[in-house]
Amino acid sequence: MTKKYFGTDGIRGRVGEFPITPDFMLKLGWAAGMAFRSMGACRVLVGKDTRISGYMFESALEAGLSAAGADVLLLGPMPTPAIAYLTRTFHAEAGIVISASHNPHHDNGIKFFSGEGTKLPDEVELMIEELLDAPMTVVESSKLGKVSRINDASGRYIEFCKSSVPSSTSFAGLKVVLDCAHGATYKVAPSVFRELGAQVTVLSAQPDGLNINENCGSTHMGQLQAAVLAEHADLGIAFDGDGDRVLMVDQTGAIVDGDELLFIIARDLHERDKLQGGVVGTLMSNLGLELALADLGIPFVRANVGDRYVIAELLERNWLVGGENSGHIVCFRHATTGDAIIAALQVLMALKARGESLAQSRQGLRKCPQVLVNVRFAGGDNPVEHPAVKKACERVTTAMAGRGRVLLRKSGTEPLVRVMVEGDDEALVRAYADELAKLVAEVSA
Repeated sequence: MTKKYFGTDGIRGRVGEFPITPDFMLKLGWAAGMAFRSMGACRVLVGKDTRISGYMFESALEAGLSAAGADVLLLGPMPTPAIAYLTRTFHAEAGIVISASHNPHHDNGIKFFSGEGTKLPDEVELMIEELLDAPMTVVESSKLGKVSRINDASGRYIEFCKSSVPSSTSFAGLKVVLDCAHGATYKVAPSVFRELGAQVTVLSAQPDGLNINENCGSTHMGQLQAAVLAEHADLGIAFDGDGDRVLMVDQTGAIVDGDELLFIIARDLHERDKLQGGVVGTLMSNLGLELALADLGIPFVRANVGDRYVIAELLERNWLVGGENSGHIVCFRHATTGDAIIAALQVLMALKARGESLAQSRQGLRKCPQVLVNVRFAGGDNPVEHPAVKKACERVTTAMAGRGRVLLRKSGTEPLVRVMVEGDDEALVRAYADELAKLVAEVSA
């Protein structure tokens, strides 16, 4: 059965459009509560990011969960990985995050965590979907769920993040600029780095419900680059709206992406004999990451794009580290999902161990030129499967003779085909990407 609602990144869409409406959230809360309660007594944690619609959806979910007899613990604005952690800490049956991650304020969405801080089991997702099609009923008044608020959630998560580095760790003398994207990290991230001794300058930490991810954070790095140079900082750290992605800026103002951060973390663990296996990337990970890890004797495999697929591959192989070039990095030694603050701390520890700056440390990975072209199409047949497109991809792949690769994939959320080509020769890579993009557009017309 094809899942109707649970995608690779939860349920997400434009506020006010199906399925992201208050009445849907009410029904979803009830369906989730009924599914969780079928397994026994039920407590559900609910957290959110800072976008304005979170207040509305929090109330709707709360009402639905209570109507199903589930007790609700409200966390307020907290990073997505914090909900995963606190769900385990409070021994709740599930955690719910109200967030659209790196999207603008007019989008919102829902993501679920199991009691172990991982994705929900498939059978629970299926049960919720089936209940969404059932008439909504309310338990008798004596069995309605109760609602309370956890007031010390931020402090608990701050201490959890700090526990991912040795207790003796001090970043005294390190000058850092943080860009919190006016999002869920705006309170906790500055506290974590300051309490570990760093000198911290904070950007984009004044959320008003409408400015989340607006020209800031990991999707808009310009202001962080300028601030690092103006402050003569050692590095800058950019989070996304819900705190599960991180990118950095070195002291020269250059952006350091998720592939480079993943390499720095993996190399450090490898040098300390704590890597356990290899590294999981995605189909979009730069070829340079694969080659740099191979030079160190570190195995590397690619999963489909999306944190769910990276995590599934890590679990299948019993490995500890994986991530995406977007900055979603999973460190299983410390967390059950991608955690931007914890990933940033692991990078800082790696720099400290080597006595290197971020600019120096990233030199271990030479990224191959990579060109990505998005081609919009009207719908209908998938252009990626067109015989002419397949034949052209095979021809280009053969021509690059093992020193490059081609990836065409249809977007899961937009009517786009993403054409990606990478290899040693940037001019040739761009020419191939433009050629394939033109062909995709032609067969889509």
